[in-house]
Amino acid sequence: MMGISRVFGGCRMLMAKAATTTEVTGAGAGGKAKAILKSLPVSQPLANFSGENELTRASAVKKVWEYVKLHNLQNPANKREIQCDDKLKTIFDGKDIVGITEVMKLLSPHFLKSV
Repeated sequence: MMGISRVFGGCRMLMAKAATTTEVTGAGAGGKAKAILKSLPVSQPLANFSGENELTRASAVKKVWEYVKLHNLQNPANKREIQCDDKLKTIFDGKDIVGITEVMKLLSPHFLKSV
């Protein structure tokens, strides 16, 4: 037992406290890490779709996914695609099929910049 503590005793110097998420990203209290949770005014097409004039980016994506699941608009052959109906086409630039990775990119212009 004495030999084990001597072997592992030196390792304590090598082990440092793990960095927290805010230290890694450098975001701190009010940085970009919280930007997705900030409520912003939205364009009229997105307001008509969601029924709200202000949304967070996360809640907008959540509302889109709730609508897709409710109306069964996910492509059964390729689950990474959404088959847009007329209501989704109004917020997705008239596209018939939208990939999962495109959703946030297509929603981004609907968030109005505050002046």
